[in-house]
Amino acid sequence: MVDVTPHDESGVPPAEVPELELYHPKSWWTTYVFSQDAKTIAIQYSGTAIAIGFVALVLSWLMRLQLGFPGTFDFITPEAYYQFVTMHGMIMVIYLLTALFLGGFGNYLIPLMVGARDMVFPYINMLSYWIYLLAVLVLVVSFFAPGGPTGAGWTLYPPQAILSGTPGGQGAGIILMLVSLILFIIGFTMGGLNYVVTVIQGRTRGMTLMRLPLTVWGIFTATVMALLAFPALFVACVMMLFDRLLGTSFFMPALVDAGEQLSYGGGSPILFQHLFWFFGHPEVYIVALPAFGIVSDLISTHARKNIFGYRMMVWAIIIIGALSFVVWAHHMYVSGMHPWFGFFFATTTLIIAIPTAIKVYNWVLTLWRGDIHLRVPMLFALAFIVTFVNGGLTGLFLGNVVVDVPLSDTMFVVAHFHMVMGVAPILVIFGAIYHWYPKITGRMFHEGMAQFHFWVTFLGAYAIFFPMHYVGLVGVPRRYPEIGDTAFVPDSVQDLNAFITMAALIVGFAQIVFLFNIFWSLRHGREAGGNPWRATSLEWQTPTTPPPHGNWGDHVPVVYRWAYDYSVPGASQDFIAQNDPGTGIKAPRPA
Repeated sequence: MVDVTPHDESGVPPAEVPELELYHPKSWWTTYVFSQDAKTIAIQYSGTAIAIGFVALVLSWLMRLQLGFPGTFDFITPEAYYQFVTMHGMIMVIYLLTALFLGGFGNYLIPLMVGARDMVFPYINMLSYWIYLLAVLVLVVSFFAPGGPTGAGWTLYPPQAILSGTPGGQGAGIILMLVSLILFIIGFTMGGLNYVVTVIQGRTRGMTLMRLPLTVWGIFTATVMALLAFPALFVACVMMLFDRLLGTSFFMPALVDAGEQLSYGGGSPILFQHLFWFFGHPEVYIVALPAFGIVSDLISTHARKNIFGYRMMVWAIIIIGALSFVVWAHHMYVSGMHPWFGFFFATTTLIIAIPTAIKVYNWVLTLWRGDIHLRVPMLFALAFIVTFVNGGLTGLFLGNVVVDVPLSDTMFVVAHFHMVMGVAPILVIFGAIYHWYPKITGRMFHEGMAQFHFWVTFLGAYAIFFPMHYVGLVGVPRRYPEIGDTAFVPDSVQDLNAFITMAALIVGFAQIVFLFNIFWSLRHGREAGGNPWRATSLEWQTPTTPPPHGNWGDHVPVVYRWAYDYSVPGASQDFIAQNDPGTGIKAPRPA
């Protein structure tokens, strides 16, 4: 099938929605601090997320020091270890990955990629960032609260989350955590509505849904999912807050704490698990779908080849998003569910692997016989594919009830989860930052430092998490600060734990090279020009780089083709921009 490109604007339908009048800042404060420009808000989101992410990195170092060299560091007590585990997990999943993919990349890329001047609700967009920042600050305050932050584990399971035996359970730690999550969800909802409405209503002339880059499709679908999934976490946090402060019993059964009969009774801890994981498993794909879209664009651009099976990729994203809402209880196989429920959720877990596998096949077929340029963004994209496949294969083990039950709560689960939800999306984040850094700053990054950062991060991540699978398979439980003399744990486990700890420290320090490169290149990097990668999508076609307020100068672009016209036979160069009417070449239509 072919898509005949119109040669001028007369063949392009008129815009469905007239251009909105931009807000023009009146001072330095409204330009750079309380900014309503989506690009500035994106940088604010990204800077805040990366800053709190480095806090989580330090917490992971402290955990690994305890596991690798138990008893060496007196300040890492069992209580502190549980607090480190809790805060590390929650920061990475919610405050780093979700905020960076949706708040960071979503804000910067959506208006540029769809040809809009800004988000449709710029004031609400600004508020979303400041509420997110408030949520992060409330979370940070919990580190300094009496008793410290909560140590209930990142899943915050009741009843122990609010009992005296748990660090932060009877102090302010758990309260501040729940309040922070509530604020985060409020802020995200403001931003999420912006992303959805901008994609639906803010597209420029000619930008049909099937001409959107896959990055936009991934962020759009993930945002819709988050708007449906986050309310479950919101009500769970409010209900637990009521249990903790008002003495209600939503999640608290009748129980005895330190020999004292508590006033709770009739609550269901399993109800919280259902609410949490109804949010929790879609959250995996809220992070993964933007990563899928970004990787598709990176591969197509740096392989100089149109994405294979564009329509199939779009539908795979949508189907993955829908199916992710019917697999949540595979996190709860050991909670006592009926076997038929286990069968249902095991089946849906295996089914969701089908559209995911389609995406992997299409990435490989896109690479097939492409003009591959192994630049740093491409290296990170390829590393993501390998890592996601590896993590996905162990997910097939854990999706099966009879395999999951003995492996549940072992280090095998930690290794699987980090490969899929930790290493893989962070590889995409790095690849995306390197890819769009020239557009954001107008400068190129230092290639040598970026290559060093990639190889240490990629190989180091495997040095950390590959051995951890073995540690889990021999039965080492997770969340234990120290194993001690345990009959079934061989001596090799302690040697591996020490090795993993050293690898984690090295990988962590490599991220300092990444930060140095980002800031050093702002001043010393060579000028990038408007389109250094020779990419087709609209964000690379702005009249100036970095893009100004309003993005497009006097006239917004008109779109004539899809976002993947690379190496088109008969074209004068190996790419044709989306806003280029061309010369009558019949470009391949998305399959």
